[in-house]
Amino acid sequence: MTGPWWREAVTYEVYVRSFADSDGDGLGDLPGVRSRLPYLAGLGVDAVWVTPFYPSPDHDAGYDVTEHRAVDPRLGTLADVDGLIGDAHRLGLRVLVDLVLNHVSSEHQWFVSARAAGPGSAERARFHVRPGRGPGRAEPPTNWPSIFGGSAWAPFGDGDWYLHLFDTEQPDLRHEHPDVAADALATIRFWLDRGVDGVRFDAAGSLSKDPGYPDLPEGWQPGDPAPYSDRDEVHEIYRRWARELASYPGGRLGVAETWGGPEVLAPYLRPDELGQAFAMDPLYWPLRAQLWRDGVDALLAATGRHGRLPAWVHGSHDVRRAADRWGPHGARAVLLMMLALPGAVYLYAGDELGLPEVTLADEAIRDPVFRRSGGAERGRDGARVPLPWTGDSVPYGFGPTGSTPWLPQPTDWGEVSVARQRDDPGSALALTRAALALRGEWWRDRPAELTWRDAPAECLAFRRGHRGPTCVVNLGDVPVDWRPYGRRLLLASMPTVEEKLPARSAAWLA
Repeated sequence: MTGPWWREAVTYEVYVRSFADSDGDGLGDLPGVRSRLPYLAGLGVDAVWVTPFYPSPDHDAGYDVTEHRAVDPRLGTLADVDGLIGDAHRLGLRVLVDLVLNHVSSEHQWFVSARAAGPGSAERARFHVRPGRGPGRAEPPTNWPSIFGGSAWAPFGDGDWYLHLFDTEQPDLRHEHPDVAADALATIRFWLDRGVDGVRFDAAGSLSKDPGYPDLPEGWQPGDPAPYSDRDEVHEIYRRWARELASYPGGRLGVAETWGGPEVLAPYLRPDELGQAFAMDPLYWPLRAQLWRDGVDALLAATGRHGRLPAWVHGSHDVRRAADRWGPHGARAVLLMMLALPGAVYLYAGDELGLPEVTLADEAIRDPVFRRSGGAERGRDGARVPLPWTGDSVPYGFGPTGSTPWLPQPTDWGEVSVARQRDDPGSALALTRAALALRGEWWRDRPAELTWRDAPAECLAFRRGHRGPTCVVNLGDVPVDWRPYGRRLLLASMPTVEEKLPARSAAWLA
């Protein structure tokens, strides 16, 4: 393998609360994850990204943290973390932890003290605090919106307001403050010292805000430049953290959760910054061939300027299931395409099974997005329903028989379980396992440059370099002949491929 281990790694996102429940309390936990590591090794992934397992009141499913260097007792212990890392390494898997350093829980001791201390206090200086506007300072300091809906400011009740780019229970930290900077570095060191192989930085672009707190201009829309996202100053923070990552033997991976196009993620990949930044835009691309070709070229050019490769994201806990976004067949085709492209791939737990998005009853939804939007946005829980492992009834092997998962599972979940798909050669699981095995043989470590081949409308065909296998992707509605692109079919996303590649499918050819 050329370059660092993560350059073209396939990383599997384990959403801890929904992966495997060892004790029957309805929440997935670290012992549950540890028990399923052999499954992940057998699947053929290279690394495991473990979502937050830190103490939290769970207003945002663990992303509201009260202590960054501890384990929520409902989810395990530090000994369980050590055991998980050790087991993973013995199985040939790397481990990434998810650090939430943009904000803390409103129950974090720093914020409890800030609330009690009053305006102008040293305790409030760790947070973004501004006086309100208007009579009695009863209006928010700016027109900044929360990502979860509503205003990004909440009142202390004494004329001061605090910033929360997410929920009100997640106050944003000021990384310019020496206490905040020192604590973040101590947290990174704590987990690196325990042997993790990398860190995923949550809400990576939000760590620096314009100290003038200007209003957003009239007509501003989400996705437009904002004074609280991806500012030049944020890269000073990542350069400091990158030096820490590089100081450990062999170097450790830092990956930024970035949301935006090539111009947004490229600066995080400068030689003195991070190894990866998420390519999230493709999550929302419709199945249109020219859009994908132009987008892939742009991302390869942007990351290539710094000698990096894209980190393609096929799915995550923050978006609808791939089978819902692209359709079941489209999701398989996109996975084969991403696995053939230069770069790393992030696969979300359950997407290897082709799990559908689940429509939950209003009363079952836990996501604060649903509450803050007044029900207009369903939130992300439909992609977070606990996984089906085996059996024909709840909890489908997610937890002990008779336990009740934290989100309700569909009554037909057994039909898409790991056990049901394991021996079915036409299943999504069988395709994913075969693709990961063949990726190492046919695609990994080939030239990073793509050679696009002529293809029918709404189709893509490419090689890496000028020789080797070809990936053909049919994103249209009309079957196409694959034989002009190769003599031998290595793998296809649908079992019905013969002379023709069906609509919304992909194939690897030699």
